[in-house]
Amino acid sequence: MADLSQFKQHESTGYDDWLRSDQYHNSFLVKPDPALDNVNQLAAQNGLPPIAVSTALGKFLNLLITSIGAKKIVEVGTLAGYSTIWMAKAIPEGGKIITFELEEKHAQVARENFKNANVSHKVDVVVGPAIESLPKIGGDGTFDLAFIDADKESNLEYFKQAKRLVRTKGVIIVDNVVRNGKVADPEEKDSRVEGVRRLLEHIKGDNEVEGTTIATVGEKGYDGFLYAVKL
Repeated sequence: MADLSQFKQHESTGYDDWLRSDQYHNSFLVKPDPALDNVNQLAAQNGLPPIAVSTALGKFLNLLITSIGAKKIVEVGTLAGYSTIWMAKAIPEGGKIITFELEEKHAQVARENFKNANVSHKVDVVVGPAIESLPKIGGDGTFDLAFIDADKESNLEYFKQAKRLVRTKGVIIVDNVVRNGKVADPEEKDSRVEGVRRLLEHIKGDNEVEGTTIATVGEKGYDGFLYAVKL
């Protein structure tokens, strides 16, 4: 194994450092957008949990969609619609996002946010357990991108459906797969961690996809996402 000691920092960093770095870079790279800024405010006012993607990941999704020319997207886990809006702003007119949300209350907040952001015509919200509704969606091999950010216990099932739906060379992103390093800790038995492990084990034996994990630190702490491509 290569000697990685040179990469160990002499001084440890923590959340305050990560947050400051995120905010610094975002101040140059993310343009002000009142509609996006209001999403999490409306979510908080309605008692939704503060678990939307980070600003940087939202911008990454937006840039990814632009770079691959995505027009048709499936999302699992709408919450208040923050990530959905980032993606909807990148797809062209005539494009569509089908987003799945378990809770009707969350879906109502998301719809209001979509209206405020002028993207309602690009988004269809499906309410109810995605584990049941995803298999009913047609259009095998016609979606450009799938973004999965829902209950981690069902990651593998969502991934299998996303793989069915995306085209060859289509992208599947699964958020929250590092979980503060706990996924790699054999002593950790949390059900969400086990859900990520099942997904990784499946991908290891799946010759029809290639993927990598991108670890991140920032306003949402130490986590990361899986980036996979259907071959």
